[in-house]
Amino acid sequence: VQLVESGGGLVQAGGSLRLSCAVSGFTSDDYAIGWVRQAPGKEGEGVSCISSSDGSTYYADSVKGRFTISSDNAKMTVYLQMNSLKSEDTAVYYCAAVFGSGVACDTGTPDFGSWGQGTQVTVSS
Repeated sequence: VQLVESGGGLVQAGGSLRLSCAVSGFTSDDYAIGWVRQAPGKEGEGVSCISSSDGSTYYADSVKGRFTISSDNAKMTVYLQMNSLKSEDTAVYYCAAVFGSGVACDTGTPDFGSWGQGTQVTVSS
């Protein structure tokens, strides 16, 4: 399984970025794909998740109302639209996936088994 992120960069506070995660190398129809961010000196935070099994989505409280996750199944790409960015959103954002029946995102990000290389998002204040 390969997950390749793109779309990170430097943006001013209040601005927007859209991250993309292209997923390949799997055959399962049931999966959950999401985003986990890692800021310097902080624990990793599950930001958002989308499930193919039940269509559930999850957003951390810190991004709710500002970030939107979506997927293009034809392109096998998951997007994270990030609006109203804040300096505290600065982190490396990792795309991650887990495959198997019944994987949901209704209560949080699941235990992901596959990870991308990460993309840096820097928000200047």
